[in-house]
Amino acid sequence: MPKTSARLLSLLSLLQARRDWPGALLAERLDISPRTVRRDVDRLRELGYPIVAFKGPDGGYRLDAGTDLPPLLFDDEQAVALAVALQIATTSGAGIEEAAARALTTVRQVMPGRLRHRIDMLKVTAVGRSATRPESRVDSGVLMALGAAVHAREVLRFDYASPKRGDGDPAVTAPRRVQPHHLVTRGGRWYLVAWDLDREDWRTFRADRIAPRVPTGPRFIPREVPGGDVAAFVAGRFRGSDDSGGSGDWPCLGEVILGLPAAEVSRYSRDGLVEELGPDRCRLVLGSWSWPGLAADIGRFDADIEVVGPAELRDAFAQLARRYVNAAAGTPGEQRQYV
Repeated sequence: MPKTSARLLSLLSLLQARRDWPGALLAERLDISPRTVRRDVDRLRELGYPIVAFKGPDGGYRLDAGTDLPPLLFDDEQAVALAVALQIATTSGAGIEEAAARALTTVRQVMPGRLRHRIDMLKVTAVGRSATRPESRVDSGVLMALGAAVHAREVLRFDYASPKRGDGDPAVTAPRRVQPHHLVTRGGRWYLVAWDLDREDWRTFRADRIAPRVPTGPRFIPREVPGGDVAAFVAGRFRGSDDSGGSGDWPCLGEVILGLPAAEVSRYSRDGLVEELGPDRCRLVLGSWSWPGLAADIGRFDADIEVVGPAELRDAFAQLARRYVNAAAGTPGEQRQYV
């Protein structure tokens, strides 16, 4: 059985997680007897937490809200999760960046030294908008191992799983040796930006495919990410740009006028620039990894399109038009060789 102080913290954490807790379920989750649950609830009440009991077939307990609620307590996992969330919020673009930074400083100051050390190791850079991808969750232990290697500036060795093959099993490559530089979150996924020692180039690795090896290697003097801005560098790599300067620009950037309201287009334009031209017209500047890809992205808005430029975008629309006509007629189209 855990010590009383640790057990009380776990009980409080459970009571904060949902509104009502049956007493029997609390006892099961904490691996204690219902009588011990009642004693622990009384101890929390003595500390000032307004816990009320409710009757019924599944009688249990509820943590009431109120102005007299003492400061909330966090277990280790909650504390680290809060710190990560606040770090991401500082680059969210939602107008709360300064408040999130101040909150992170406040939270860090009141944490025990062992938790401050873990938080200081886990530095996160957020790139682009977030999304939910439950299938790509990363074990918190892996994130902490990566964050520790970044913080200590130690060479990291790990096994890296490639995308799943046709039989559903991912292939594991030979162990990689890298100088880890940044932990990045983008689109709901975690990535490690590192200098690959064997390939002598910058690489971006998905954290959910990394299996760290121990021990870590020797310390290194960190080199600067191309362009000096890790967010711009990672954004450029995902946009298909090999620009060593790390500008993050799309390789193909075009401008069109759409027969749709700006408010409707802006919801689906990713990081495009939308300018209102009237109640039912707007200007859209959007980028992509190829001209046909950009034309296809714009075509999905299902509206009249006027190409402002460049000529490559106009040619891409013509190319897609021919392909679509051939597809509608059921005739073979142009052949393309893939290497």
